[in-house]
Amino acid sequence: MELHSLTPKPGSRKARKRVGRGPGSGHGKTAGRGHKGAGSRSGTTRRRNFEGGQMPLVRRLPKRGFTNIFRTQHVIVNVAQLERFPSGSEVTPEVLLAEGIVSKLGDGVKVLGKGALTRQLTVKAHAFSKKAKELIEAAGGVCEVIGR
Repeated sequence: MELHSLTPKPGSRKARKRVGRGPGSGHGKTAGRGHKGAGSRSGTTRRRNFEGGQMPLVRRLPKRGFTNIFRTQHVIVNVAQLERFPSGSEVTPEVLLAEGIVSKLGDGVKVLGKGALTRQLTVKAHAFSKKAKELIEAAGGVCEVIGR
C-alpha cells in the first residue's frame, strides 16, 4: 500500500451540490431558490425567531412581572463559616474577602444563622438574619450593621 493508492471508503464522501449549472442538472435557472422574494436574493438572512410574517410568539404572549432595578444582591455568609476566626477578632467584609470565604462583596454581606458558633467575635456586615444575630450574641459576640 502506498500513499497515492489510498482512497476514501465508497459512499463516505459526497460531492457538493453545484447549483445554477443549466436545466439538465435539475438545479438550474433559479438554483433551488424559487421565484422572487427575499430568499431568492443574494445576501439574505432571516432573524432567529422569524415566523414568516405572522405575529411572533414573544409578542403574542402577555407581559408578566417586572424587574426591580433597585434590587440588592447580598453575598451570603453562614455563622458556621465564622468559626475559623480566633476568639476576640473583628470580622469585616474585607477580612472575609481576604480569607476567601466570599469571592466578591457585591451589594454587601448578609450573615445567616446556619451552623453553630462558639467563639466571641465582633462581626461587621451589611445585614444579619434574626437567628444569626442570636447565635453571635449567645456566643458573647457583637453584631454591627454597616452602611453601603
